[in-house]
Amino acid sequence: MNRKGLRIIDLSVPLDNNSKEPSPPKITYYSHEQGAIGAATAFQVQPEDFPEKKAWTTEMVYLSTHTGTHVDAPWHYWPTSEGKPARKIDEMPLEWFYGDGVVLDFTDKPAGYEISSRDLQEKLEAIQYQLKPYDIVMIRCDADKKLYNKEYAFSHVGASAEATHWLIDQGIKVMGTDGWGWDIPFHVQSSNYKKDPRPGVLWAAHYVGKEKEYCQIEKLANLDQLPAPYGFKVAVFPIKIKGGSGGWARPVAIIEE
Repeated sequence: MNRKGLRIIDLSVPLDNNSKEPSPPKITYYSHEQGAIGAATAFQVQPEDFPEKKAWTTEMVYLSTHTGTHVDAPWHYWPTSEGKPARKIDEMPLEWFYGDGVVLDFTDKPAGYEISSRDLQEKLEAIQYQLKPYDIVMIRCDADKKLYNKEYAFSHVGASAEATHWLIDQGIKVMGTDGWGWDIPFHVQSSNYKKDPRPGVLWAAHYVGKEKEYCQIEKLANLDQLPAPYGFKVAVFPIKIKGGSGGWARPVAIIEE
């Protein structure tokens, strides 16, 4: 969206029955004619009493709290965080979800690549940016372009546990990716573990939340549309789901021009 002096870029994927997420939404669409039947019951009249027998249209949606663009709460990772009961999505401070955005471009790495803290530092050096507390860091690999491809869930780079620790140690509370998940794809994790079963392989970056409280955004989009890797605000407020392990969000980049 463009408005004089202000540009807003949508950073979310749509909820779509045709997406190739492993757990896509199930959206049932009700027509205006079907709405008239329900409205007639509510108003105690007949469908014919509405113009052309048309009234409201509605949708019924069945989906996981982790379908589509969403924010993971610490409760998603483990029952406790930093030695205390892990907070749910409705308990997180809203201040975390509005701040200066930073995009680190990993489109030069193949799907399945695991990002290290050194990788992060090199990308930051390349764009001449120093992280500060409460920046919102987003990893770009353009996996969002494959939302309707059967390989979608396998097409992203992922963060290592070590890289996740490093970001948190810089004061980062919210980090995200335009991939299906924050860790490397499940099939890569599984293959690595089967070759050498050991701790710290399966879901390792998520499990960082046991020790250090943080939130992650998954399934971002349109990071390629940002005019620069920083110099903009990000708003990514999650839906307030009581006791939820995550909440859908429609993150946007806000650019003052």
